[in-house]
Amino acid sequence: MEKLKPKLFSVMKTYTKEQFVKDIVAGIIVAIIALPLSIALALASGVGPERGIYTAIVAGFIISFLGGSRVQIAGPTAAFATIVAGIVVKSGMDGLILATIMAGIFLIIMGFLRLGNLIKYIPDTITTGFTSGIAVTIVVGQIKDFLGLQYPAGSTHIETVEKVEAVVENISTFNWQAFLVGAVCLLVLIVWPYINKKIPGSLIAVIVGIAMVSGFKMEVNTIGSLYDISNDLPSFTVPNFSFSLAKEVLPDAFTIAILAAIESLLSCVVADSMVNSKHRSNMELIAQGAGNVASVLFGGIPATGAIARTAANVKNGGRTPVAGMVHAVTLLLILVVLMPYAGYIPMPTIAAILFMVAYNMCEWRKFVHLVKTAPKSDILVLVVSFVLTVVFDLVVAIEVGLIMAAFLFMKRMSEVSEVEGWKYVDDETDPDSLSLRVVPKHTVVYEISGPMFFAAANKIMNISVKPEDKVLILRMRSVSAIDSTAMNSLEHLYDTCKKQDITLMLSHVNEQPMNSMKKAGFYDMIGEDNFCKHIDDALSRAEVLTAEK
Repeated sequence: MEKLKPKLFSVMKTYTKEQFVKDIVAGIIVAIIALPLSIALALASGVGPERGIYTAIVAGFIISFLGGSRVQIAGPTAAFATIVAGIVVKSGMDGLILATIMAGIFLIIMGFLRLGNLIKYIPDTITTGFTSGIAVTIVVGQIKDFLGLQYPAGSTHIETVEKVEAVVENISTFNWQAFLVGAVCLLVLIVWPYINKKIPGSLIAVIVGIAMVSGFKMEVNTIGSLYDISNDLPSFTVPNFSFSLAKEVLPDAFTIAILAAIESLLSCVVADSMVNSKHRSNMELIAQGAGNVASVLFGGIPATGAIARTAANVKNGGRTPVAGMVHAVTLLLILVVLMPYAGYIPMPTIAAILFMVAYNMCEWRKFVHLVKTAPKSDILVLVVSFVLTVVFDLVVAIEVGLIMAAFLFMKRMSEVSEVEGWKYVDDETDPDSLSLRVVPKHTVVYEISGPMFFAAANKIMNISVKPEDKVLILRMRSVSAIDSTAMNSLEHLYDTCKKQDITLMLSHVNEQPMNSMKKAGFYDMIGEDNFCKHIDDALSRAEVLTAEK
């Protein structure tokens, strides 16, 4: 059973001075990356810019200290921006604080009940659909500042459709100077990574934006002209609690908890592959819950694991939670010293940064790939989750998406499931018996049974090979159906085999899995010769290949 023990306490047993230096460097670099992003995401969430910094400081430190990952970096993320903005408009800051505290409690309970592995039951199509939908809502929400539009005083727009209508109605207030600043900053964000990957492009864009507006005296809104800037330290805040408010924000609390769990555990999985480690999912949920509760009690907003910042931490040498804690402390120092200067940042620059955040999170290539290759039922769930996120909100999208996925899954299983009598296969007269078969040296055989769908796809990743292995055979005579998530796992397995110069072969692939593999391009990827009709054919081919290798 997985330990409920923070990773920090485990890695400190073998901690060295050399790694401490690397963690400090990585933490400082990640803090520099997080600074403009935290400010931008706070503004996109409809709260003051300093609240984004508070979130990265408080939640970032606590989640690193208590978390189940070696390298996870937590803070405000784009996934929460539209949710937070909607809660603030409908229920105010008290509603946001209460919803986040409730979400944090849900996460802690999930962790203690060891429900971390249940996140795998949320299909890939739903997460891709609402992630792409969130990206669209972020873009729509930033068009106003990017174009420098002026809205009538007191007007508020929560839904994405309302924001589009407001843009159309007020397009006559277009400010070409704001657009010029935004376009230049967006160009910097696109081009800068090709020039220098060590210095974050968002920081350069901020400098360029400030220089343009200040140097040329341009009439462009800045953070300071719209918001009061504070460099005060995070202070403890007690929300006004009421049962009516708790009932009102309960659906939002549920959404924050689910989204925090999904985003953080996905980030942990990505981080594991980068540092060859294994996270503790239940401990991570507890840390996320504690971090979110503390964040809003000290003036912040909801937080979760940030994949981009986590990847930056790993690339710059961070290998323990110390790097995440250093990142939080560095942001605390920046808050005290440099926060007043954030008032000079132009709003079109913030919009440009959020455009890039939305582009990086939208996964449009994966979205298109799923539309082209996934079964029709998966495509339906994907598109509905996307549309509902854009037109309504994430609460509706997740609820409807899960219900649809469950019903479609049951329908799919009812169509492909079969009940057969027992059959003895260990008898010499049975042509399918493996009892007398000789497996060539350096060859590994796995038999996969039952339909492979999103809840079982992770079992494919449990297939292991040794350095001396040359051929991996998957016997699939009992696999009646396969979905896009399982196909994704097979593609990851193929990539692993390719890196280790191992030939992947499949035997006795049934009709539905074969059609899915051909539609997804997996058949061409593996090669026709590596699809065998019978296990004997696969073993014979393996003997030839191992002899050649």
